[in-house]
Amino acid sequence: MSMKKLPLQIDFRSGLPIYTQIVDQVQAQVAGGVLKPGDQLPTVRALAEDLRVNFNTVARAYRILDEARIISTQQGRGTYITEIPPPQVSEKLRRQTLEALTLRHVNEAMRLGFSKSEIRQMLHDQLRGWSQADSSDDS
Repeated sequence: MSMKKLPLQIDFRSGLPIYTQIVDQVQAQVAGGVLKPGDQLPTVRALAEDLRVNFNTVARAYRILDEARIISTQQGRGTYITEIPPPQVSEKLRRQTLEALTLRHVNEAMRLGFSKSEIRQMLHDQLRGWSQADSSDDS
C-alpha cells in the first residue's frame, strides 16, 4: 500500500480544536470509504508540516484515532487504517461524523450572524426538499 495524502481542511477560526478537526475528518473519510483498511497515513511530523500545525496536535489526534481502533501505528513501519470495525463501532463513527459535520456548519453559520431559528428553518427546508426529490424519483 502506498502512503495516502490526507485531504484535510483545517479551519483555524472555527473554535473547534485542531486535533478534533483532524479526528473528525479522518473518521468521516473512513466512514465514507475514502480511506480504506491498509491505507498508510503520513507520519505525525509530515502531517503536522503539511497542515502547518504543532507536532503535538497531530500526535494527539493520532492517539485518539488509535484508541478508537481506527488507525494502528506500528513502530518503524508507519500508521495504517485498521480493518473495518464491527457494526456497532461503525455506527458510532457514523454518528460522531454526522455530529461533527453538523457542529462545524452550525458554528460557521452562527459565526456569520445567522440565528438558531434561521439555521433550523434552513435545515428543515433542505431536508423537505430532499424528501420531495426522493419521492419524485420513485414515481
